[in-house]
Amino acid sequence: MTTSHYIAGRWVEGQGSDCISVNDPALGQPFAELMAASVGQVDQAVTAARGALHAWKSTSASERAAYLRGFAEQLGQRREALITLQMRNNGKPRHEAEIDLNDAIATFGYYAELAEQLPSKNRDVPLAAPGFSARTRLEPVGVVGLIVPWNFPLVTSAWKLAPALAAGCTVVLKPSEVTPLIEQAYGQIADALGLPAGVLNIINGKAETGAALSNHNGLDKLSFTGSNSVGSQVMRSASAQCRPVTLELGGKSAIVVFDDCDVGQAVEWIVAGITWNAGQMCSATSRLLVQDGIAEALLPRLQEALENLRVGNPLTEEVDMGPLTSQAQWLKVAGYFATAREEGLQCLVGGKALDRDGWFVSPTLYADVPKDSRLWTEEIFGPVLCARRFATEEQAIAETNDSRFGLVATVCSADLDRAERVADALEVGHVWINSVQAVFVETSWGGTKGSGIGRELGPWGLSAYQSVKHVTRCLG
Repeated sequence: MTTSHYIAGRWVEGQGSDCISVNDPALGQPFAELMAASVGQVDQAVTAARGALHAWKSTSASERAAYLRGFAEQLGQRREALITLQMRNNGKPRHEAEIDLNDAIATFGYYAELAEQLPSKNRDVPLAAPGFSARTRLEPVGVVGLIVPWNFPLVTSAWKLAPALAAGCTVVLKPSEVTPLIEQAYGQIADALGLPAGVLNIINGKAETGAALSNHNGLDKLSFTGSNSVGSQVMRSASAQCRPVTLELGGKSAIVVFDDCDVGQAVEWIVAGITWNAGQMCSATSRLLVQDGIAEALLPRLQEALENLRVGNPLTEEVDMGPLTSQAQWLKVAGYFATAREEGLQCLVGGKALDRDGWFVSPTLYADVPKDSRLWTEEIFGPVLCARRFATEEQAIAETNDSRFGLVATVCSADLDRAERVADALEVGHVWINSVQAVFVETSWGGTKGSGIGRELGPWGLSAYQSVKHVTRCLG
């Protein structure tokens, strides 16, 4: 795959001062390098998107839908190469990499369908006052900057890119410097489809590149997924321009297990919620709230399940969990293991880095973790699960909501009325009941509190890239 930047319909080499090293986390070794884009190249990308905007937003909805379906088809044609790259650069097991690709394909297909429905979104508005008529017109918000993270490359970019293009926006996409290669497929597909030059631009780089894009006065909107610390910087940049933002940030989510739940099923849901993508998910259910009546049966079974997970290199072994994606993340998780030892937490399994090449850590479970522990309150972004017990439904709700984050939660109970009641009471953006974290393109994604601003996926994802205009006419 090319390691260049895609600006104004052309592949160009980076002119920045940073050299980006792309690593295989299972080996802890680089396998590719590229030069970052310069600040001037960021400006070129935004200028190209601005120049392409009028013609692109003037295309018919059916034309844009055809391009989106082309993206879906072309992703499918690149299946094996993209799956292998996800495994190699992210450390994802094959089954996870396959789901990522299928998710991206489904996203482009879904927004192709929504794009075709756009003409019906313009409607007359009845007025109480006589002598006037009014209609609503939905327009693209304009040129948008898309900044995506390293934990779900290809997927998160599809969640942003597909609705933005469907709405008639032009975009500048900045992938993470940790995983800059796989998004190059979108530029290759744009070439293959004959997407007009400037509609899609891709720039790679580190913090300097991201800051240049966030601060650029040629953007009409910015959509960011990543950490809260960087998200706050993005928000400050947007505030200087009074520019709208969508922020999908961190989480410290809970999984609540009531004592009427089947133990085996509960263990399956808990393990999936903390070890998928090696726990490197903003939605990881890293706080386990287990009711007193089931705790003694559940915790030993959970400990055994985590001990038996196969951890290794997904390119050479059949594994359940791969490595952490970067050395920086590996060091961060190791730091939390040290904090747990300092705090005297009870470790039932794991709590250490694995003695092998690459950035591997063991799936970890701590029991009876105090509410003031850093491991209970802070997002770790690794396969680290903290458990506490509760007695009543009211206590479970209160402890779940006692967080500065509000992204997701999972509720496990045989009493479906209770599960639905608890789901309604939780201060989060998405709740699963008796399920793994199945995410569907038709549903919304986003959180409350410190977990961000706005929603992605579903019709809400499309509306995030639309501006509402009303036209009022005097009939006299």
